[in-house]
Amino acid sequence: MGYKIHEVISFLEQTAPPAYQESYDNATLITGNPSQDLKGILCTLDCTEAVVEEAISLGANLIVAHHPIVFKGLKSLTGRNYVERTVIKAIKNDIAIFAIHTNLDHVAHGVNKRIANRLGLSQTKILKPKNQILQKLVFFVPKDHKNEVLDAVFEAGAGQIGDYKNCSFQLDGMGTFTPAEGAKPFCGEVGVPQFEAEVRAEVILPAFLSSKIVKAMKKAHPYEEVAYYLSNLENENQEVGAGMVGELVESMEAADFLDYLKERMNLQIVKHTAIFDRKIKKIALCGGAGIFLLGDAKRAKADVFITSDVKYHEFFDAEGQLILCDIGHYESEIYTKELLGELLSQNFPNIALYLTKVVTNPTSYR
Repeated sequence: MGYKIHEVISFLEQTAPPAYQESYDNATLITGNPSQDLKGILCTLDCTEAVVEEAISLGANLIVAHHPIVFKGLKSLTGRNYVERTVIKAIKNDIAIFAIHTNLDHVAHGVNKRIANRLGLSQTKILKPKNQILQKLVFFVPKDHKNEVLDAVFEAGAGQIGDYKNCSFQLDGMGTFTPAEGAKPFCGEVGVPQFEAEVRAEVILPAFLSSKIVKAMKKAHPYEEVAYYLSNLENENQEVGAGMVGELVESMEAADFLDYLKERMNLQIVKHTAIFDRKIKKIALCGGAGIFLLGDAKRAKADVFITSDVKYHEFFDAEGQLILCDIGHYESEIYTKELLGELLSQNFPNIALYLTKVVTNPTSYR
């Protein structure tokens, strides 16, 4: 039995939840019918007219791109620019375009992890973890039913803290209630005060999963009316955020590291600030335009910060505290198509899967 396009989208959105994208972003299904049978997938950094032509020639009807071809609303489709022409060509040929952008940047196993792996970094972690994206669920359940309810909320996505799963806090107590007229109590009688040995259970959860988790909790709970509450947390989520920082296996001279960077990332050129004498060990990085993380790289005491799209005056902001490297936007993220290809091939076997051969880099060097 074959797959539908929406099955691929569902998998990708579990891998990098849309809730983690930036507000300006458009990581979503941009063209196409999600109920359509999947014929083949083409992975790319950018979706251009040439990439759509490539998909047509390969018989692939789903393009998975890192960068959305449509960032802002289109008020007309007349083919007046490359964005409109690309969208028109995709629609005419029944090709779906799905973008997975800053949400894939922000997960610990995403774009920046792929760069870190290419550089052989160890002890990697998110450079700037996001906060205000976690919640705490507290609920009260009869002692004999706590495992059943906890299993349900864990299955729905609660209780994950770093590399630990099924995390909870439990406290024994006594619940009291009096069923009123019309109630159908699980235990006790209408009009009679009831005292029930209960457990107060607390779990951490991603805020975007709260509705799903509360629904699972209520379904598994034996009570007709469930006592619970949700709280927003200020805690940083160490698995979600911008950039990454890690360490080289062995320290290197600055000049040697820059040569290593060019070789590992297949670069023609690296723009960088002045080289200093100390050895290079800790590396901070951000695929794409990441100069907003320069302060975080400094606070992490990185020796080098690698990103792209750095403006002239922003190079001065390094202030000799680290070596700031601009390796180019395309060059920093081109290996994202390999990441997508690996994720999809592992989860959708026997599907025609391709990595684009079109070079979409809009800049050239001499």
